[in-house]
Amino acid sequence: MPVTLASYVAGMRRRDPDEGHRASTPLELLFDLTFVVAVAHVAGELAHSVVADEIGHGVVAYVMTFFAIWWAWMNFTWFASAYDCDDALYRVMTALQMAGVLVLAAGVGSAFEDSDFKTVVVGYVLMRVAMVGQWLRAAAADSEGRPTARRYVVGTLVVQVAWTLRLLLPEALGVVSFLVLVAAELVVPLWAEIPRRTPWHPGHIAERYGLFTIIVLGESVLAASNAISADFSSGGLTLDLVVLGCGGLILLFGMWWIYFLHDTGEALRVRPDQDFTWGYAHYAIFAAAVAVGAGLEASTEFGLHPVSASATSIGMVLAVAVGVYLVLVALIHGRLSPTHRPNLVQAGTAAVTLLVVALTVARASLPWAVLSEGVVVAALVVVAARVQTRV
Repeated sequence: MPVTLASYVAGMRRRDPDEGHRASTPLELLFDLTFVVAVAHVAGELAHSVVADEIGHGVVAYVMTFFAIWWAWMNFTWFASAYDCDDALYRVMTALQMAGVLVLAAGVGSAFEDSDFKTVVVGYVLMRVAMVGQWLRAAAADSEGRPTARRYVVGTLVVQVAWTLRLLLPEALGVVSFLVLVAAELVVPLWAEIPRRTPWHPGHIAERYGLFTIIVLGESVLAASNAISADFSSGGLTLDLVVLGCGGLILLFGMWWIYFLHDTGEALRVRPDQDFTWGYAHYAIFAAAVAVGAGLEASTEFGLHPVSASATSIGMVLAVAVGVYLVLVALIHGRLSPTHRPNLVQAGTAAVTLLVVALTVARASLPWAVLSEGVVVAALVVVAARVQTRV
């Protein structure tokens, strides 16, 4: 049988949002793997900024670079839930986005150290232009969804031109122009979906977000592992670093437990109107989870050699990151299901307790403060799980 172009290009088809057993594809998992690299880079740079006592500068650079990572990942995820023909052209276009992720990751260091976002923007625009190609295919193949797809093409292209022109602006306008363009990016889907909503699979979306949550929590695994490894590389075990490693693992496990306490896929199926709120809120959830890993890495650095930052400031970074994560996870679960609203009160109480621990225990011992914060999260898990059982 002769090999023709049609053998490799199947044409973009719309997926059935009600199909059973919809799971992440091997290509989506490979796609996520490239984001592990980018996430590791931003977490490492944020940790360096924290130990150097340049928290303000580091947070600004972190918020900007992580938005590029999250937004590119999220747009591909929702598109793939609606259109995934998995033919050769689709795979090539996805590979182009993966290349953009790696380019972006290569520019993270310059963004943090010199506020030079050129490489980050190049990688980001490369990913977004590749998505334009995907939407063009959807517009050509799906007559019903064509108006929506065309709006995505136009809106995305216009904003990418604006991101490129932003590089010509003086540094003093950097933050303001960033906020304006972030708002533009967030508005594009809201505007594009007006003619006809793009179909998506609740179970698939819930699984994709769950997998990325595990990826960002992986930074906490790495940080806890580094704490234990540092003991051996420095010639033996020390109680402080063992306590730090254990505290980091408890934090990780508690944060994971809280996120997966509820069946998000079923909740999204019942409340599809929450798609934008739920999807957009995850920027802060993912960013907070990565910041926890950075805080743990900074805590390890503090225990190994003298650093500029104080134990209290590092403990506060970690407490704020964990607190934001807990409150937002409880909030989005509450919006999906009214029976989960009490968890927001519990999460808020835990967040306040974390801040108190950071301001008191960290001054005496940062490792024991980390372990104490882990105990607070573990206690929240126990309370939340009991409430869930009664519901």
